[in-house]
Formats: sequence, C-alpha cells, structure tokens
Amino acid sequence: MMVERRVIDLKLLYGEQAKLAELQGYVEQALTLAGEGNEVVLTGRAPVWLYLKIAHALHGKARRLIYTSPVTGEVVIFDHDPF
Repeated sequence: MMVERRVIDLKLLYGEQAKLAELQGYVEQALTLAGEGNEVVLTGRAPVWLYLKIAHALHGKARRLIYTSPVTGEVVIFDHDPF
C-alpha cells in the first residue's frame, strides 16, 4: 500500500463563512479528500471547531495527521504509522 500525502485546505471546504449547520458536509468532504491510510495535512483559515471536528473524524482514517501554518510550520497531531 502506497501512502500518499494529502493536503486539505479547510478554507476551501466552506467558502466565505463556515456554518455549524453544514458541519457534516465539511466532514464528508474532508474524509473524501483524505482517503484511507494516507498522511493528511490540514491547513488554511478556519474556525477552531472545524479543525477539531475534522481532526477527530480523521482519527482511524489517516495514518498520520499534521497541522501546518506559516507561523507554526508542521505540527504532528497524531502518527499511527508502525514504521
């Protein structure tokens, strides 16, 4: 199985303003973009609740989850790669 690096810009999921009423749709989009067993990088302007919900949804789906921004650089959120 080849592990891919998938970058998800959360701002692109919602456009102008993120809405709690559309949260499940954002989660579904992120899961589709992430695929199964890949290294996933979350980035982009988004409310903290959206980052938290997407990170929670990716647990068990992504092999490795990373947050990145110009200020922090890459921060590993979780890494379940046995190698």
